[in-house]
Amino acid sequence: QVQLVESGGGLVQPGGSLRLSCAASGFTFSTYSMSWYRQAPGKERELVARINSVGGSTYYADSMKGRFTISRDNAKNTFYLQMTSLKPEDTAVYYCNAHHPWGYDYWGQGTQVTVSS
Repeated sequence: QVQLVESGGGLVQPGGSLRLSCAASGFTFSTYSMSWYRQAPGKERELVARINSVGGSTYYADSMKGRFTISRDNAKNTFYLQMTSLKPEDTAVYYCNAHHPWGYDYWGQGTQVTVSS
């Protein structure tokens, strides 16, 4: 049974930091690229960051560059999103995604991040 379980969301003040985690099970984690997406109320889901299967290549959406860092630990079947300098516009539900080159796609249930004073 495939599972992606996010954790680490919560309420943080502007300028603060959070670290999201996504624990994977039920598939060969090390063969999948992993991504974080987010969806704010009334907006479409957008890609935040992606890391390739071995962790050697990363991508960030422009508004996250320099503030967010994606990483993975294939030994723990877990990947992370370190978020710093958070802004109110970062408020959203954050989802983790696993993608295999053969077309398999899995999603987590999401974790809420709220940036507010």
